Amino acid sequence: MMSYPREHEKGRYISYFWIIFNLGAVIGGLVPLGQNINSKAGPVTDGTYIGFIVLMLLGALLALALSNATNVVRDDGSKVILMKNPSWKTEIMGLVETITQAPWVILLFPMFFASNTFYTYQLNIMNGAHFNTRTRALNSVLYYTSQIFGAIVFGYALDYGKARRSIRAKASLIALAALTFIIFGGGWAWQRKQDPREVTSAPGYAGLYDWTDGGEKYIGPMFLFMFYGFYDAAWQTCVYWYMGALSNSGRKAANLTGFYKGIQSAGAAIFWRLDSLEKPHDVIFGATWGLLAASLVFATPVIWLMVKDTVPIEDDLKFSDETIQDVAPTKEIEALGLSKEVEA
Repeated sequence: MMSYPREHEKGRYISYFWIIFNLGAVIGGLVPLGQNINSKAGPVTDGTYIGFIVLMLLGALLALALSNATNVVRDDGSKVILMKNPSWKTEIMGLVETITQAPWVILLFPMFFASNTFYTYQLNIMNGAHFNTRTRALNSVLYYTSQIFGAIVFGYALDYGKARRSIRAKASLIALAALTFIIFGGGWAWQRKQDPREVTSAPGYAGLYDWTDGGEKYIGPMFLFMFYGFYDAAWQTCVYWYMGALSNSGRKAANLTGFYKGIQSAGAAIFWRLDSLEKPHDVIFGATWGLLAASLVFATPVIWLMVKDTVPIEDDLKFSDETIQDVAPTKEIEALGLSKEVEA
């Protein structure tokens, strides 16, 4: 989704990925909702877990249908920039080069770190500690459905052709900052009125909300939870797009994504640990909100200064064993008086 599309298509490709990704989550939410629709208490059924296992097996089989990157040819005749002969050494060196050749990338690391931390509060605390079984399932469906809409809005906005890419990058950062303070500001207004962990985790806690409660008890937090889902999609779509805007090379994109997923998982692990240590709900909420806001500050110089309107193909080939003839668009090769190399 970052290296296969052309520069003006990356937002949409990321959007397609996030739509499919969350469509699976919507189905995953519908399964327990259907099986627990009349259950206001207790755990989900065994069938819920069986359904998840079946979905995972189907996903694993579908992955076998993916085309090799070396076989991908875009409409303009260009190909994905890779390493012809990759090895363990070249891949490790690629990670090193990502940092040594562009050390400013480190400023994106806080944004990577923050990108999954909010799940602890949203899923375990807001949804898990304050709603009954069937309402949690409904909330999950609404949460991931909202992510689909968020991916569509931001994916297509990031590809808006009437504005230069550098302008779109800055506008998206401003939009993320606004959403961070508006949505989490509303979240804090709700959270500070809720029972503390000591009460919600007590055996026999009877304060769980149900979707029939309506009004302030359910309708308000329902929309808040949907906005949290929209925000998640906006954040992830923008982060992937920023990485894709820094390079069109499949190799560089893979290196950046490796850092992203590793650092992202570290952040998530730490926040899940905070929850397992039974830190106050307000503390976890505050840490989540503060980290998101701070990470945007760190990322600002990169997004403001390093995202250009286009990335020259020569820059992407500096650390590859491929040539312009291997990957450039047909018209560009013809303009240079070269012939397209075709692998046997």
